[in-house]
Amino acid sequence: MKKLMMGIAGFAVIALGVFWYIGNQPTKEASPVVSADIKQIVQDFSLGKSTAASASINSTELKVVHENAKATVYALPEDEFFVSIAPFVDETHPCAIHNLATCRGELANEEFKVYMEDRDGNVVLDQMIKSQPNGFIDLWLPRDQQLKVKITHDGRTSESEISTFKDDNTCITTMQLT
Repeated sequence: MKKLMMGIAGFAVIALGVFWYIGNQPTKEASPVVSADIKQIVQDFSLGKSTAASASINSTELKVVHENAKATVYALPEDEFFVSIAPFVDETHPCAIHNLATCRGELANEEFKVYMEDRDGNVVLDQMIKSQPNGFIDLWLPRDQQLKVKITHDGRTSESEISTFKDDNTCITTMQLT
């Protein structure tokens, strides 16, 4: 009887060890989901229509971490680069990779004149754009470009240069309007 109990206990210890080992192995990230609606998904987060614990968007993908800690990764278009700019007067925060769920800018729901041109002086964008409720201006720009940016609001202006190459920042919080 003693041998039987020792055998069962030994088996239980081994089984628990196997389950512990398997449970502590790093999980492999799923391949990014290609979605025709990626721009709508991004906009829904910026407008506050969608929520998540995190929704970080880098130069190649949007990674949404849901409240249940499950993650979904979406591939971004190969020919377009997402960048979100938060012009400010007084308050900003450091940011490199934009988080659609948590980043907040100072000037929400405001109208801005946004002008961009490439290295050759070709106009890439020249229009009035309203910032999102999160205080950011979301833009889908051509990839692999160096761009001059000029933003104007209420008689104040900010000028900067941004680029849209792989691994470039998607969150611009350094454009102070003066």
